[in-house]
Amino acid sequence: MNYQECLNWMYAQLPIFQRLGKAAYKANLDNTYAIMEVLENPQHKFKSIHIAGTNGKGSTSHLIASVFQEAGYKTGLYTSPHLKDFRERIRINGEMIPESKVLGFIAGRQKEFEEIHPSFFEMTVGMAFKYFADEKVDIAILETGMGGRLDSTNIVNPELSVITNIALDHTQFLGDTFEKIAGEKAGIIKKEIPVVIGEFHEATFKVFQEKAKELAAPLELAEEVYQIEKHADKYGIFQNGQLVLGELSIPLYGDYQKKNIITAFTACRRAGLSFENIKRGFEKVLGNTNFTGRWQILNQSPKVIADTAHNEAGLTLVMEQLAKENYNKLHIVMSVVDDKNLKEILKYFPKNAQYYFCKADIPRGLAVESLQEQAAEFGLSGNSYNSVALAYRAALTQAKPEDLIFIGGSTFTVAEVL
Repeated sequence: MNYQECLNWMYAQLPIFQRLGKAAYKANLDNTYAIMEVLENPQHKFKSIHIAGTNGKGSTSHLIASVFQEAGYKTGLYTSPHLKDFRERIRINGEMIPESKVLGFIAGRQKEFEEIHPSFFEMTVGMAFKYFADEKVDIAILETGMGGRLDSTNIVNPELSVITNIALDHTQFLGDTFEKIAGEKAGIIKKEIPVVIGEFHEATFKVFQEKAKELAAPLELAEEVYQIEKHADKYGIFQNGQLVLGELSIPLYGDYQKKNIITAFTACRRAGLSFENIKRGFEKVLGNTNFTGRWQILNQSPKVIADTAHNEAGLTLVMEQLAKENYNKLHIVMSVVDDKNLKEILKYFPKNAQYYFCKADIPRGLAVESLQEQAAEFGLSGNSYNSVALAYRAALTQAKPEDLIFIGGSTFTVAEVL
């Protein structure tokens, strides 16, 4: 078996939520614990910071990982999904897991894994944890996939838990109210382990407070810590009481990143990292972690922006940011997955744009005819294309230098363009 055959086996044998949806979802941690037994429980062999939330997990995780790297720690980073290369999910100091390690993890264990019948996500969590343990990382930054309580990453006893925010997404699995979803995310809070909450929402914050009190876990709200810490600034992070993002040259664009930056800042301070490490880590986040897909500028003339936002809360922020851009004409390349409530997300897309509707090359992709038909009900007009690549090519052909092309609607739209 070579590396490509190994990947083919994983995709063929293991149901992957991002591609199949509900068929890949496991409502317990039995498989995860079974995999860890086969691997001799690597989750107990490294320290970690555990991050959950509806949006902002990726940005927050990468920022924190970059700061730990600048502080001299050998830093593992586990995120999902990947955009171009499966190995993006598992990194140490920004470097993807080698192909030989992926192959070595599967080889010789296929029979045992087949008996467990894990999902793709359960398998990749096992691979990440084994790799981090074998490589003796000082700290691993772990992003949950979906939810928290029943997420496969939720078998660690971290040094710190972080919950970025709560919004309505994956409601068929996590619940149809903010409180229910918060309850699932609060499942990562552990006994006597500090937890940082990224954003305040009256209904959800009560859920976090109750869970933290039950487990005697010290709880802090990022904004409150930020207000205190800014007065102790020694390295120019703050000016007149505000985080000086421009002077820091933090290369994460979009106003919506400010909340993620404050959450990451608070987590790093609570982890004992210095202002100087935070300053360097934030400034070098792209180089240190190879972070992509969030308000990523792919071209300047015409300007091309790609963003993976795909739920109501994320799209609200991204479309607000898009409205601040200067351009002559707006072109939008869009595909979505078939389990999204389009009535809840299409209303945020601008009507004064030329749309290039398409279907990502995954089973969950919504048929382009259905997307175009439903989009028309919201006054969104354009043409249909048989693939994301053809839609993007058409947008590039039709756009003038002073125009703007936005690529989004799902993670997979962006992944195929990249």
